[in-house]
Amino acid sequence: MTDLAAVQEIETLIGRHFDGLSWSEGKRPDWRLFSADFLPGASLFPAARPVQKRTLEQFIDRMEGVFSGGALRSFEEKTLGMRVLEFRNVAVVIASSEMIENGQDVNYDVSGFLLVRSEGKWLIAAHAWDHATEQLPVPGFLR
Repeated sequence: MTDLAAVQEIETLIGRHFDGLSWSEGKRPDWRLFSADFLPGASLFPAARPVQKRTLEQFIDRMEGVFSGGALRSFEEKTLGMRVLEFRNVAVVIASSEMIENGQDVNYDVSGFLLVRSEGKWLIAAHAWDHATEQLPVPGFLR
């Protein structure tokens, strides 16, 4: 039986997940906010292939380099839609996001999240994602 309160908690977590990753002129990314919902030792699997596991720290280092390099002056990512499957202390989420780069370039991706609940709090144990394209767009149920 699905715990509706847990599903709402998870939807809120995923919805705010990217808030710390956004930046613009005069506004730095908030890495503490971004990393707050990750389980220590969480695994990240970016869209690049062949697949390479990244730690949260490796991902943040890479994105800090993108931010400080200046080519990407602004970045915003927001969740568009998601599906949550939850049982007691484990959940799987598939979600779509819209990314706006430099205020105009719009891209989309689909993420898979593995979450665990520990001491009453949901945490991201793993996050994998891939880019949507015109040939393989975000599925309608995730828009």
